[in-house]
Amino acid sequence: MAGIGFELRKLLRKNTFLGVLEAYAYAGVIGSGPWVFSIVGILAVGILSHGLIGDAADLVKFQTSVTYLVASSLIFTGLVQLAFTRFVSDRLFENNDAIIVPNLHGLLLIVIAVTTAVGTPLMFFVFPEETVLYRLLMLAGFVLLSAIWVVTIFLSGMKRYKAVAVLFLISYIFVVLTSVALASFGLSGLLFGFVFGHFLLLAGMWSLTIKDFDKLDVLMQFDFTNIKLIFPSLIAIGFFYNLAVWIDKIIFWYYPATSTQVIGHLRASPIYDIPVFLSYLSIIPGMAVFLVRIETDFVDYYNRFYNAVRDGGSLSYIEGMRDEMVFAIQQGLSEIFKIQGLTVLLTFVAGPSLLTMLGISHLYLPLLYIQVVGASLQVGLMAVLNVFFYLDQRRVVLILCAEFLVLNALLTAVSLYAGAAFYGYGFTVSVLITLASGLWILSRILDDLEYETFMLQ
Repeated sequence: MAGIGFELRKLLRKNTFLGVLEAYAYAGVIGSGPWVFSIVGILAVGILSHGLIGDAADLVKFQTSVTYLVASSLIFTGLVQLAFTRFVSDRLFENNDAIIVPNLHGLLLIVIAVTTAVGTPLMFFVFPEETVLYRLLMLAGFVLLSAIWVVTIFLSGMKRYKAVAVLFLISYIFVVLTSVALASFGLSGLLFGFVFGHFLLLAGMWSLTIKDFDKLDVLMQFDFTNIKLIFPSLIAIGFFYNLAVWIDKIIFWYYPATSTQVIGHLRASPIYDIPVFLSYLSIIPGMAVFLVRIETDFVDYYNRFYNAVRDGGSLSYIEGMRDEMVFAIQQGLSEIFKIQGLTVLLTFVAGPSLLTMLGISHLYLPLLYIQVVGASLQVGLMAVLNVFFYLDQRRVVLILCAEFLVLNALLTAVSLYAGAAFYGYGFTVSVLITLASGLWILSRILDDLEYETFMLQ
């Protein structure tokens, strides 16, 4: 999210309550908007289509199909998201803008070709008895989503956060309208609306990219495949982190006691999926605080520190900027945990009423509570990982992401063995341990930051 701080600082400079409110609202929409629009859009499709669709089971099949499309495409493109972002950032630093879009086209070609090649046989294996139309729509959805995550990362790297959020909002309006209009055609109608909306989203993103880079001497290039420009650690980090976020859900989906078969070989875990879904809506305030504090105060002192190192600033000034960086991190994390602590308390108070309003059994309450705690801790973990990325501590981030993945898989399995009372604790405890590890390592690195910085020159 580097670069969003410029917009936030403009709002905060007003030095008014309204300016602060605008900054946090802007950060909330930019940081959480795309996936909130996605969640609300899919929910709206289910609610508005309920009386129009012939078989209510098709709604469950649709939501399960979409969930798998999102999970699989995120995990797959995790291999290229961060690595390509670094490639783009380095080229911008070199003022070599001309090769950026051609390389984006090259990456999109590879992603589309690989997802099509991998997805085509999978559609026959995973859905042996489904219609050809359903298989084609699932394949199209997988390819489109994979391409969308790549372009989303690219546009974020180009600081087009607001445009990305607006495009997601518009596309999901089309998803809802088209899916509801075609609900009478059953599962295929709903899925066509989803695919059509995301086709418009990808087209809009691509148009925005071409508009920003209107002079293309070459249509397609593959410089990003140059071994000298590839960071293997970023490839591993992107894959490990996305898999770590989803691994507990996947385990619950395929553990017989907690899941049911929905369509083809796809399974779902209603007892786990609903609380997880609701818990991720609770982190919007924390994401807003995370962006405002980390991307303004911390980044400001970060820039001053490294500018002083490059330009020969005095040791006392460099140490002072290091101390301000540490204080900004402490304040940012403190505010994140305060706001998410308040969100957790509100969930405990309003949880029963919320489940009643949604027509969900109160038996889900214990799992909802622990998942909200886990999601709140994940915001803190994301903030710590973000600081490590600024400090270019890729090896540390890789270790933490691998730790998160292994712990989440092992502790989720242990929680399943321990029984229903412990469901959700695997994810939450794994995030807590990883966050604690990250904070300990970060403290040690910041203590020796001047020494490490000068020794790397």
